[in-house]
Amino acid sequence: MKICIFGAGAIGGYMGVKLAQAGADVSLVARGPHLAAMQASGLTLHEDGQDPVTVPVTASDTPSDLGPQDYVIVTLKAHSVPGVVGAMQPLIGPDTTIVSGVNGVPWWYFHKHGGPLDGTRIDSVDPGGAQWDGFGPDKVLGCVVYPAAEVTEPGVIKHIEGNRFSLGEPDGSKSDRALALSKALSAAGLKAPVRPRIRDEIWIKLWGNLSFNPISALTHATLDILCTDPGTRAVARGMMVEAQEIAEKLGVKFPIDVDRRIDGGAAVGAHRTSMWQDLDMGRPMEIDALVTSVQELGALTGTPTPTIDTVAALTKLRGKVAGLY
Repeated sequence: MKICIFGAGAIGGYMGVKLAQAGADVSLVARGPHLAAMQASGLTLHEDGQDPVTVPVTASDTPSDLGPQDYVIVTLKAHSVPGVVGAMQPLIGPDTTIVSGVNGVPWWYFHKHGGPLDGTRIDSVDPGGAQWDGFGPDKVLGCVVYPAAEVTEPGVIKHIEGNRFSLGEPDGSKSDRALALSKALSAAGLKAPVRPRIRDEIWIKLWGNLSFNPISALTHATLDILCTDPGTRAVARGMMVEAQEIAEKLGVKFPIDVDRRIDGGAAVGAHRTSMWQDLDMGRPMEIDALVTSVQELGALTGTPTPTIDTVAALTKLRGKVAGLY
């Protein structure tokens, strides 16, 4: 089984080290100083309570060096993927599975969804249908990424928490390809359950990303503060209630209520969200996949989203002023 991780930053690098340690045939696509460090000295992982481990890895910025794969696990930010669909083609053969480990509403969301919106494309995350046409939705396997990690220096990954990568077919089946990847990830010490309702998990994670990320980027408040301050908690709650109405119209079932989800965010502590980090570091902000996509689904389902619209407008302007959106 050949596995390529495309976009081997913090999360992709963490997964790559674990797979390499387990003896998997894994390669990584990265760029810049991080790639140069991996090629020169391998990839180092720091996990709490364990000695640092460094493993040699096959890494390149040229997909044609690596050839067709059984699985291509995409761990880029959502806005980066449409622009690299062409570059990824050498990795994709007739039987390749594209594993979409990307935050937000995935481009394939309505593939085999059923109902009146079946097959609908989501322009905010896949402008012009670049991924739908370039990959083909039949190749996709959903993935919800839970670990937190960061690149502390080129070639060095610090794992912060979590080791679960939930997998799921768009049609809810427990396919051979999903089970085979689950087995490979489990052998690497990662949790990789195959879920029959992967969209439910997508929305539970999206609930937090939709609200906590833009509010933190606007206020520079860590999760413990923005989830307990009465004003920002009310804004986050309003966004989540609107999102829940959209999701439930699409058949999603929420196993927890809004207040428990916000309390869970508070329990994470003094955490800086990824959107705030991107703003501080001058990186493009992941607004469309996390926020605009929910607005688009609101329009598709006829659901008003006044709170989401207000926060989205402020966040998009903040991103534009910073030159990051």
